[in-house]
Amino acid sequence: MALRAARARRIAAATAFGGGGLTLLAASTVVLLYLQARMAARAIGVTPWKRPRVNGVYGVGGGEPIALVMMGDSTAAGFAVDDPRQTPPVHLASGLSAAADRPVRLRDVSKVGATSKGLVGQWERVRGRRVDLAVVFIGANDVIRRVRPVDAVAHLREVVRELVGAGAAVVVATCPDLGTVQPIPQPLRAVARRASRQMAAAQTVAVVEEGGSTVALGDLLSDEFALHADEMFGPDRFHPSARGYARAVTVVLPAVCAAMDLLPGPVEPQRSEEAEVLPVDRAAAEAVEQVGSEVRQAARTGDGQGPRRLWAWLLRRENARSDTITKTETDSHSVKATPDTPVESGTG
Repeated sequence: MALRAARARRIAAATAFGGGGLTLLAASTVVLLYLQARMAARAIGVTPWKRPRVNGVYGVGGGEPIALVMMGDSTAAGFAVDDPRQTPPVHLASGLSAAADRPVRLRDVSKVGATSKGLVGQWERVRGRRVDLAVVFIGANDVIRRVRPVDAVAHLREVVRELVGAGAAVVVATCPDLGTVQPIPQPLRAVARRASRQMAAAQTVAVVEEGGSTVALGDLLSDEFALHADEMFGPDRFHPSARGYARAVTVVLPAVCAAMDLLPGPVEPQRSEEAEVLPVDRAAAEAVEQVGSEVRQAARTGDGQGPRRLWAWLLRRENARSDTITKTETDSHSVKATPDTPVESGTG
């Protein structure tokens, strides 16, 4: 735990102040892991996908629609799901509308295969528009493509900083645990798990420093996969199924509602098993150990920057189980769809 916190702190410091030479994988394992990665890629394969139309207005209620932007990679897009109502952006828009009793105007700019660097271009697509809330799913492709954590987190930090500066609330679902992906063999799976958690912890520090909040996805589908292997992952056994995406939304939605002040926050100096104030690097290290843990700013001490001077709330919100997943009611929601429906394929 202390080692992970220290690594997260070093990566975050490098992104804030420049420099840093941390790499994701040790050179001594490159040959074996390269061969195993090729085997995993062949097992996963390529899944053709016609992206459903999701941009539009969801929900009912009074007032100006909440402007929600979905950013990130294939998980944000709901890769391999054909029904727009089963995609994470529509689930989140519908759930947020129900909680706020206001309609939600959704714009999805996520891209299959995106790394954190791609977030910069996604932000450019909505720059200048009103954004009340941005939800980001990112990190898996950075690990898969062996992007240095310091580089990946620097791009994420930049985009979160600009979104917050533009007045948006930001919630980032951090890198999932790739060690749960079945086509990835051992020892590559163990390396992927370690790299995923390192990435997630570093993402948490950077996002919270810039004023956003994070939710740990971690090994979200591991238990359910063991019990319901054919239901939680899609046909490539890499991306989640519709049920897997719904599971992710149940974890992220409370943080989304909290970011929009729709849930009561912790009251200082309350400390309990569910919520406590920690240095942000420690909060980040602990969050990756428990799915659904939310981290957000509590207070900054002293003058200057850096995780040692920032305190964060660690909220252990996750208590949903696969048998308690609630169905998001979307059938009655109005949808104004964009005309483009690009065909995409890939494994990211």
